[in-house]
Amino acid sequence: MNDDRYARYQRLRFDRPFPGVLRVTLDSPLKMNAMDPTMHREISEVWADIERDEETRAVLLTSAGRHFSAGGDMSGNPEERGRFDVRMQVMKEARALVFGMLDCSRPIVCAARGWSVGAGLVCLLLSDISIVARDARMSDGHVKIGVAAGDHAAIIWPLLCGMARAKYHLLLGEPFDGEQAERMGMVSLAVDDGELDARALALTQRLADGAPFAIRATKRALNSWLRLAAPTFESSLAMEFLGFFGPEAAEGRAAFVEKRPPVFESRVPF
Repeated sequence: MNDDRYARYQRLRFDRPFPGVLRVTLDSPLKMNAMDPTMHREISEVWADIERDEETRAVLLTSAGRHFSAGGDMSGNPEERGRFDVRMQVMKEARALVFGMLDCSRPIVCAARGWSVGAGLVCLLLSDISIVARDARMSDGHVKIGVAAGDHAAIIWPLLCGMARAKYHLLLGEPFDGEQAERMGMVSLAVDDGELDARALALTQRLADGAPFAIRATKRALNSWLRLAAPTFESSLAMEFLGFFGPEAAEGRAAFVEKRPPVFESRVPF
């Protein structure tokens, strides 16, 4: 696709499968389509470019390969990742991703198969219409790596599935599949994997053909519920990134890299 505004992106691919539809494909070189620093930065910035794109009336967010995205890369250089300026940059991007998707006036449809974790799950659950394969897998595993469930969880999970379900899955880091996600109200639709791409594109086409002001105004009004929770989101995000400097996160990351269960022994007066 020849569009200068998207030429700078390295980890996101763009095409226009239908007039008014912009398809954004997550395409990472890492295993399970995990997000390296470049992709994490790009997925946080792309919504501002889409907002200025007058040709686009609806967005289809999808991925290359067998998985939507396993979230942030846990195998990077620990010394680099542990630097204060690096952590704050990632935190800034995490905030920009959430508010970028909420503030983007174009309706966003997301199609996900395989695993959606971390920032990948953010993209899925904050899309306006979320469609997953029945056997897709989702998890917010922050507590398993020793940090608070920040990202997007506090701003939207209780609204989607209720507080009791949200606490169950977030405090335990319990995964769920596409059919469970649909039953809980976490996603819009769960379909057979073979139907996923066509179904998502058809719905995005309908949105692109719809009344632009009416659709954008409806999205804006509904997202006011999420904006009411902005202070809660900011608090959870701050606690998540504070935790990255503590002993639990160090143990959680080591356990992940070494493929063993973590042993959390810290005694923190919180």
